[in-house]
Amino acid sequence: MNSCDATANYMRRHGLVLVTAESCTAGLIAANLADIPGAGATLDCAYITYSPDAKREVLGVPPEILRRHNLTSEPVAEAMVRGALARSRANVAIADTGVVDDSDPAIPAGTQCLAWAFQLSGGDVAVFTATCRFDGDRREIREATAEYALERLPHYHRQALQQRDEAVASAG
Repeated sequence: MNSCDATANYMRRHGLVLVTAESCTAGLIAANLADIPGAGATLDCAYITYSPDAKREVLGVPPEILRRHNLTSEPVAEAMVRGALARSRANVAIADTGVVDDSDPAIPAGTQCLAWAFQLSGGDVAVFTATCRFDGDRREIREATAEYALERLPHYHRQALQQRDEAVASAG
């Protein structure tokens, strides 16, 4: 079983339905999940928001975040993931934004910023972010990012549940 299959099985067991907000991967995260039989139970929709305007208009990324941070940044990825989750029936979201080449002298080629968000009971949202760097050509970097994004979903979901349980225990 490959990592996407394992993630899809995990999602089914936990009732997770995904929305993606993809920039650099341009739909590959959702496409990887859609390749698995029964994907309809785990995938709601995918937003491909390559341009800053699309991030703002489609996902509601605040202009201030786009002004204050590079497009390849965790704050932008977090705003994207929150926007996607708010605009979908999904209970988990993944967002990516990054560069695959040397088009931005401030950011090394292959740098990817990702975010995962989980809608928890009571309306709380748990968000996790990470910055990674992958080697290869454009296609290899995008594929590695999409695979990594899905592979990490179970890990961050378990963290979200643990944080929720700890908050409940300390409140009670």
